[in-house]
Amino acid sequence: MKAMLAGALGAALAVLAPLALAQSPYPSGPITLVIPLAPGDATDTAGRAIAEGLSRELKVPVVPVNKPGAGGALGVQQVVQAAKDGYTIVLANNASLVYRSILQPRIASYDPLTDLTPLGLAMRSPSILAVNSKVPYKTFGEMVEYAKKNPGGVRIGTAGEGSVGDFCVRTINSLTGAGVIMVPFRGAVPGLIAMRGGQIEGVVLALGTMVGQLNAGTVRGLAISTKWPALQQVPTLAELGYSQQLFGVWNGFFAPAGVPAEVTRVLVPALAHAIRSPELAARLKPVGISAEYLPPDKLLAEIRDEHARVLAIATKAGLVK
Repeated sequence: MKAMLAGALGAALAVLAPLALAQSPYPSGPITLVIPLAPGDATDTAGRAIAEGLSRELKVPVVPVNKPGAGGALGVQQVVQAAKDGYTIVLANNASLVYRSILQPRIASYDPLTDLTPLGLAMRSPSILAVNSKVPYKTFGEMVEYAKKNPGGVRIGTAGEGSVGDFCVRTINSLTGAGVIMVPFRGAVPGLIAMRGGQIEGVVLALGTMVGQLNAGTVRGLAISTKWPALQQVPTLAELGYSQQLFGVWNGFFAPAGVPAEVTRVLVPALAHAIRSPELAARLKPVGISAEYLPPDKLLAEIRDEHARVLAIATKAGLVK
């Protein structure tokens, strides 16, 4: 009889244990933060800093995992397909969510508006057009004139086709008729190396990638997407009289679509508090990144607005039908 009771009790516990675990308050264990970039990138560094703050807020480990490839699309796709339990989230940028979904839908085969749950904007970094300090032109206007007089003589590197920099070059050509040549690289670092070696004249990259070069004086900033306190001498296109600005880089946090409401109730305010931390702002500003939190609805609005603007440029350039 005792043996039968013991067996019944053991069977009941076996059934109840997973139910009890499933009903544990979220989060009850580590959260994986997918960063769709290679280790060491400025955004990777910023993402890890936010993960530290989020861990303190949630009192569970938030573990950064790098998943580079396809301009960030591989990392986003991993989270789209992850379990809808809130234990896998992604820090994605606008290139992977907007640009590549327009230009490379087979690679970025997800819809950021329906396949992901927005948790909030995290940070911004201006895009900056910078040239090797040895080139003969010192201002944006001089570069445009030089490019017109020397067809093919101004080559500007970007982090690849479909990147934010790619569209910045297209914007420059559309506004000025300069005929600048866009040279795509597989990431920011190869572009910087090519510029230092003289294979190209300049680059358009996120400011976070360029801070060291600018401080060292090896490159000269000619235009920036938005003003930056330490680079007041570098103008925006609006300041130069043009009707459109360069595109900047932003990153936001997302979970898979369909996560329980409890997940967003916990993660959204925790992220807001972590991102708004003065300590985080102080850590990010020296590397050219501005911590900025926007709630999920504002993030969705930004995605829709940028998608419309980028699609218009891509259509005009014949990149999409």
